[in-house]
Amino acid sequence: MQFVIHEHHARQLHYDFRLEIGNVLKSWAIPKGPSLNPADKRLAVMVDDHLLEYFDFEGIIPEGQYGSGAVVIWDSGTYNLLEENDPMEALESGKIIMELHGNILKGGFTLVQMKGRGEKNWLLIKKKDRYSQTEWVLQKALTEERKRSLYERETPCNTILIDRKQSGKTILSP
Repeated sequence: MQFVIHEHHARQLHYDFRLEIGNVLKSWAIPKGPSLNPADKRLAVMVDDHLLEYFDFEGIIPEGQYGSGAVVIWDSGTYNLLEENDPMEALESGKIIMELHGNILKGGFTLVQMKGRGEKNWLLIKKKDRYSQTEWVLQKALTEERKRSLYERETPCNTILIDRKQSGKTILSP
């Protein structure tokens, strides 16, 4: 199973954490970005599912479209569950315990739904392991040079409502 983190320079910079689950990318917006410091508990707000084709998207979403701004891949790789066999069951239980095998993020992480704070609010927490970094400082992927190499393009998901019967849920793919 794959994961990707998009650095998204929309109205406010945030990081979109996406896990391949059930033939879509389940997605969470992380305002402060992920961390390798186990002491950091990062708010992760669940957003609409995205199509798998969005996995390798980079570019500038045009003004006037949902999410307009520069989007680059901050990190990507694979993941495996550490305590559950079925990612959909882990998601529905409100706790995904996983190991990430990315270029930047490695090791154990927990994505846990916050109780009493609405169903969309989760926390992303790094587990203490050999990849932990207590002095972690997030580095942006979008440099001025990289921004010059991007061009305006439509997202693979566009802004249309895509009706799919996967998991009995309609998927809005901005």
